[in-house]
Amino acid sequence: MRQVIVITGASSGFGELTAHELAKAGHVVYASMRETKGRNAPQVETTKKFAVENKVDLRTIELDVASQESVEAAIQQIVIENGHLDVVIHNAGHMVFGPAEAFTPEQLAELYDINVLSTQRVNRAALPVLRQQGNGLVVWIGSSSTRGGTPPYLAPYFAAKAGMDALAVSYAGELARWNIETTIIVPGAFTSGTNHFAHAGSPEDKVRLKEYESGPTARLAKEIMQGFELTAAPDADVLDVAKAIVKIVDMPFGTRPFRVHIDPAQDGAEIVNGVADRVRAELLRNMKLADLLRPSSTTVPAQKAS
Repeated sequence: MRQVIVITGASSGFGELTAHELAKAGHVVYASMRETKGRNAPQVETTKKFAVENKVDLRTIELDVASQESVEAAIQQIVIENGHLDVVIHNAGHMVFGPAEAFTPEQLAELYDINVLSTQRVNRAALPVLRQQGNGLVVWIGSSSTRGGTPPYLAPYFAAKAGMDALAVSYAGELARWNIETTIIVPGAFTSGTNHFAHAGSPEDKVRLKEYESGPTARLAKEIMQGFELTAAPDADVLDVAKAIVKIVDMPFGTRPFRVHIDPAQDGAEIVNGVADRVRAELLRNMKLADLLRPSSTTVPAQKAS
């Protein structure tokens, strides 16, 4: 079924690949990004060219996840142009690499804003539409680092991703009775095919950073990257993440899984998440709230969303 979809952070990486694959699958896809008339103007043209060459309905839209005003304007535009919105994909994110102590508190706050608060801004703009419709799907692009093997030097990013995952889990229960489904996509560490590591931020406190680079941890950064290469699966393909998202979107209502792992390196996240999700389900059943585990029908009582 043809659906209207918005993806945040779709100028590159998982977002761009997913936008392309969803459009090729026949959906109306809004690849959102900031500075569409500035630094991302070339990406806007690239997206237009892809849409024409592949004869798909792929559109770019100005959406800065750091601005509530920008987010609301984008969602409003999508609804005006289509009359509805079916799928929200939280993909926008940023990674940093370096010793945790060398990052300033302000840097951690900024990273939390991009990876976590951005999803709250988008939800506050989009969920009233989905709730009024009485149906929808929210897809969160998480990370195996939330509960998998976690090497050092990625602490701020890991902490932010853990925060987003916790938010996604709570939202899932709160949206179930509105017949809005939730799926959390859990990619592993892909060291190629995306710009995550290439564009990773670095610590602002260069004095602390130098101490780590000249002390007993002098080689640690290099050892961590070598370790990633050692554990990386030779056939790892970032396109598998995009294809997994297409599969989720195309599933019938009520059949979508709560969590999907795409981790060629098998860092253990699937095992730990399996336990955590089972504990959550058992608690809700014990609380007589089992219906919060997944939406059960395609209609809800007539209510006007605020």
